[in-house]
Amino acid sequence: MAVRTPCCGPAGKGGNAQVAHRAQSQGRRWRRNVRHAGAGVARYVGNHPVLAGLAGTLVAFAMAGLTLLTLFNGRTDALDHARETSQNLVSTVSGDLERNVEIYALSLQAMVDGAEHHLSAGLPPNVQRAVLFDRATTAAYLGGAYIVGAKGEVIASQSGEINANVFFTDRDYFVVHQRNPAVGLYLSHPFRSRVRDGKLSIGLTRRINDEHGRFAGVALLAIRIEYFQRLLERISVGKQGSVFIAMDDGTLIARKPYSPRDIGASIAGSPTFIRMAAEGAGSYVASSAVDGVQRMYTYAHVPGTPLIAVVAPAVDDVLAPWRHRALISGALTLTFGAVFVVVSWLLAFALRGKLQAQAALTRLAATDPLTGLANRRVLDRRLDEEWRRARRTGQPLSALFIDIDHFKRFNDTYGHASGDEALSAVAECIATTVRRAVDVVARYGGEEFAVILPDTSADGALAVAEKIRRRVQTHDILHGGDGSRTVTVSVGCATSVPAQGENALDLLAAADRQLYLAKAAGRNRVAGGQVAAGSEAQDSPSQA
Repeated sequence: MAVRTPCCGPAGKGGNAQVAHRAQSQGRRWRRNVRHAGAGVARYVGNHPVLAGLAGTLVAFAMAGLTLLTLFNGRTDALDHARETSQNLVSTVSGDLERNVEIYALSLQAMVDGAEHHLSAGLPPNVQRAVLFDRATTAAYLGGAYIVGAKGEVIASQSGEINANVFFTDRDYFVVHQRNPAVGLYLSHPFRSRVRDGKLSIGLTRRINDEHGRFAGVALLAIRIEYFQRLLERISVGKQGSVFIAMDDGTLIARKPYSPRDIGASIAGSPTFIRMAAEGAGSYVASSAVDGVQRMYTYAHVPGTPLIAVVAPAVDDVLAPWRHRALISGALTLTFGAVFVVVSWLLAFALRGKLQAQAALTRLAATDPLTGLANRRVLDRRLDEEWRRARRTGQPLSALFIDIDHFKRFNDTYGHASGDEALSAVAECIATTVRRAVDVVARYGGEEFAVILPDTSADGALAVAEKIRRRVQTHDILHGGDGSRTVTVSVGCATSVPAQGENALDLLAAADRQLYLAKAAGRNRVAGGQVAAGSEAQDSPSQA
């Protein structure tokens, strides 16, 4: 049984070379396609500069729109972050207040229990204080602990000092407990202490009943306002921000920035407070009725108390960093966008100018500078194209060869300037006679011209040639002091239906032979007819 082995010799190397060659060919085709695509884009931009400029402008506006959208989202994010931070601060303040009130409430309940069971037992003063007041009554910022009797007098105090001339019957906490046995824990409005040199405090109180359930007094813990102010001082809300603690009836307990006249003032009528009183917690943006500053108010009711904790940073302070970034980003976007728009328009018109210059150069390369007709290069190319097209369609193709009669003698007689004028005039006559877009009129060289007439029979070619001859003859070529000079031309015509194996130059050569027949017959004539490329003319010259 034969065993096949992998190809690893010269054949294998040849296969690798073929693969490499195909890869190189594909790479070249890809690069050529990319170049063609780039050239196509450049041509389109150059031919449509307004569209290209508008496209660049739209791109710049789109970029600016995206930047503005990003900046708007950044503003929203800044406000959301400030709201979240404010909620955390409110939660911290509320938690601290709730915890301390709960601790004080326990001490207050112990005072009530002690007063109701032991105050009338005739205990010594030091024993009474030990029974009535626990360690919580010595906490920081606690202004004092008192047992107030039914007539408003101080019966016992945590410090042991009792002023018999001080009464509290006019205090709101005393009146409330005296009138309503079901009040429970009560937080009073701010007041100036009558036993501590007028220090601002609030009272945390409970009712004391006698053995018959009648009003027997009030247990009072005086909490200094400094406690609330110290709690707020730790919170930073910016230059124009505000943070405060208020009661649910609108009475201010503490505020930052601090002002002594604000403590105890009422903000119940403020539009910003009405919403706080109606809802348990929330956040909203509103302008202050006091100073007109727009702030973000974030608030929460402290559980178990009539207190509301509020953090209100100013919107301007919150957005200040964002505005700084937005100003820089906006300025850069505006600058770069304007530059992009200007560059787009300049590039579009520069490409158009380049294409126009290239088109002008192309026209110059394809145009005879004296007569403005197509030159020999264009003639050869168009003749080849029309020949191949006529061969495909089976239609006749005609060619005219035109020569100015006795041009050398005319040139020698009247000078080269007049000769150039004659050439231009003859070229104009030919061009105005041959008007079809598919026809080709070219200067062949010297005083010779050639015309290619696609889809034109021999009779049609002779008719066109005769029109050209007559137009030149009737045209006054040269004007001078001794009158005008008439210039004539001789025209050779050839017509063929191209076949395989024939050459386009044979048609032009046949027309050239017909031209010589016309000149031999006396000039100012047309000669031609239906001929095969490469054969002799079959018709005789026609006399003008």
